[in-house]
Amino acid sequence: MAEILVLVDHVDGAVRKTTNELLTIARRIGEPSAVFIGSGAAPVEALAKFGAEKVYVVDDAEIKGYLVAPKAEVLQQIAATANPGAILISSSAEGKEIAARLAVKLESGVITDAVDVDANGVTTQSVFAGNYTVQAKVTKGTPIITVKPNAAAPEEVAGAGAAVPTAVTISDAAKTATIVASQPRQATGRPELTEAAIVVSGGRGTGGDFTAVEALADELGAAVGASRAAVDSGWKPHTFQVGQTGKVVSPQLYIANGISGAIQHRAGMQTSKTIVAVNKDEEAPMFELVDFGVVGDLHTVLPALVAEIKARK
Repeated sequence: MAEILVLVDHVDGAVRKTTNELLTIARRIGEPSAVFIGSGAAPVEALAKFGAEKVYVVDDAEIKGYLVAPKAEVLQQIAATANPGAILISSSAEGKEIAARLAVKLESGVITDAVDVDANGVTTQSVFAGNYTVQAKVTKGTPIITVKPNAAAPEEVAGAGAAVPTAVTISDAAKTATIVASQPRQATGRPELTEAAIVVSGGRGTGGDFTAVEALADELGAAVGASRAAVDSGWKPHTFQVGQTGKVVSPQLYIANGISGAIQHRAGMQTSKTIVAVNKDEEAPMFELVDFGVVGDLHTVLPALVAEIKARK
């Protein structure tokens, strides 16, 4: 069975849910192995819980302070000895850049933003602003695939979790772009937008008042998103924007409130598993896409929904 490499997405050693999803997908294709790049104790047990048979542990002392090029070289050098059947990476902005650089180094094909990967390595993607769903497969070299968050439900399966300390050599060429300053993201207490299982978004219909949207999100343990119209109006920062020029999300449940459903927004959320819309305009394009629609004022509907959820709890 071919070894499948999964690049661990983590924050100071705390493994993100996206990595557990990738390990779950990797088991469909072959034998999953994790590649942990970081400092301190590697989260071997956490990775083994989701099926990692090996954990390649790479000290990031030589990598810290640089952009993504060194990480691509780490994967290149591990792939040279492991000869993996595929390499899976989370489909973030950084993940896609790593994948692109790695594909050039390995002379391999790359597929980005997959929403599913089957046992034969065939991927499913939503392309051209979500107007088409396509299936594709890498036919040259080692398949390199970036997978969107929430593409699979993480499934716990015990793996051996054998730690493999790995020394790598980073070229001078990979160190030409340095990070001169960084600032931690302000904590909101809510899940990361691109990783959340539930997203509650608001648009022009909020009138700039996201109180009802945020109250529903907090009751559901969801992330808060916004349409481009809401962001352009200054009601929410760009980091909240869902859409073609914002973040692309694929949660289990997406609730759009006061959002008309222009193609720019739909391109960022229409791969969501279940879509609900609340809008006063019964002709809003969003209603063509949804599984459930409510015609009404979000400032009336959402508080009633929150009250019902609290009552059932």
